Amino acid sequence: MTKAEIVAEIAQKTGIEKVAIQATVEEFMTVVKDALSEGENVYLRGFGSFIIKKRAEKTGRNISKNTTIIIPAHNIPSFKPAKTFVNDVKKSVK
Repeated sequence: MTKAEIVAEIAQKTGIEKVAIQATVEEFMTVVKDALSEGENVYLRGFGSFIIKKRAEKTGRNISKNTTIIIPAHNIPSFKPAKTFVNDVKKSVK
């Protein structure tokens, strides 16, 4: 499902104009990205959590040059679904 399909489905179910839904979805994504960029997790009860995972520094290999490289410590965004979300998906998958 694409962002456009999400916007169309919400507009159909609520009767709100697609332009307003599009702006709302875009702003939601911006707020989540900004919060994660600032190191703040986002919790949506019943849906899931957008969290920051910390990756430690590690040694890697560049196989094309056969050299060792150091991969610095860094943060990555991650999504952890709520238990109810997981259970609903498990029940509906056939």
